[in-house]
Amino acid sequence: MIEMKSVYKTYKRKDVTTEALKGIDLKVEEGDIFGVIGYSGAGKSTLVRLVNYLERPTDGEVIVDGQVLNHLSDSQLRAMKKQIGMIFQHFNLLESKTIFDNVAIPLVLAKKPKEEIKQRVMELLDFVGLREKAKSYPRELSGGQKQRVGIARALASNPKILLCDEATSALDPQTTQSILQLLKRVNQEYNITIMIITHEMSVIQEVCNRVAVMEAGEIIEEGSVLDVFGHPKHPTTKNFVKTVIHNSIPESVKRSLKKTGDSKVFRVEVKGEVASEPIVHQVMKAHDIEVNILFANMTEIQETTLVIMYLQIAGEASAIEKAVQFLKDKGAGVEEVVK
Repeated sequence: MIEMKSVYKTYKRKDVTTEALKGIDLKVEEGDIFGVIGYSGAGKSTLVRLVNYLERPTDGEVIVDGQVLNHLSDSQLRAMKKQIGMIFQHFNLLESKTIFDNVAIPLVLAKKPKEEIKQRVMELLDFVGLREKAKSYPRELSGGQKQRVGIARALASNPKILLCDEATSALDPQTTQSILQLLKRVNQEYNITIMIITHEMSVIQEVCNRVAVMEAGEIIEEGSVLDVFGHPKHPTTKNFVKTVIHNSIPESVKRSLKKTGDSKVFRVEVKGEVASEPIVHQVMKAHDIEVNILFANMTEIQETTLVIMYLQIAGEASAIEKAVQFLKDKGAGVEEVVK
């Protein structure tokens, strides 16, 4: 649905050259809720502006719904942009217009018949739970309600793709949760592919199925949310994951850890149905070892349970080796972390 091939974006102002994007390769499949996360200045917003062609790449190809945007004429680009909805951080509503009129803007610009506009706008206001606010003005709404209006407006022209640029960062946590649940409904009920730009890992955890992590204009890590959360590789990704999942041994436990020649420490990752099994009890029962649980954390990502544990396993070397193999055979990811 969205693809970028070796995309570069360079800005030149006077004698200063800034590389905003450096060789981006990215693919978003139809039906994805794809998250792009990074700190300020990572290049996230530039990337999303290339998708709806508010910015043109300096080099490389941007492909949307099978069409290379670089090769389209101005009229073809305008037609393509109608398939892409956009939700903004600060709502971008017209204060002088009613909620009905704000949602109707794309349809009015497309010169749709009045009856069709009325039917579509009321359908969308029903969908976002604001039918009774049709005659209200933006100043009369809360931040969460304004963003719901923004979502309804973005859906007015029946887009195939919805772009969300920091769409929840101006909202409180409870309102953010309700907006994310609404975006899930948009994805599921309208079959719209969504790309979310954010600096909040909790947003990625809540709704996305895939994620790309950006830093200094590059994608440093990409994959399914479950894999990236479960086993982040890049230091920046690890820092983001730590904001929502405690996944490492506390320093106080490390300091008090008694290291002996007949014990080793392992990081054990279990997900899915296996996470509900008593695998620690099972491995102790099956092998002549002792297990000390140094740390354990359970979380849910994309309706899948993820458990991360740090286990100190003591016993004969051969028994420890067999115990590790037992855990792997159960589907656990096992990695020795302290030797």
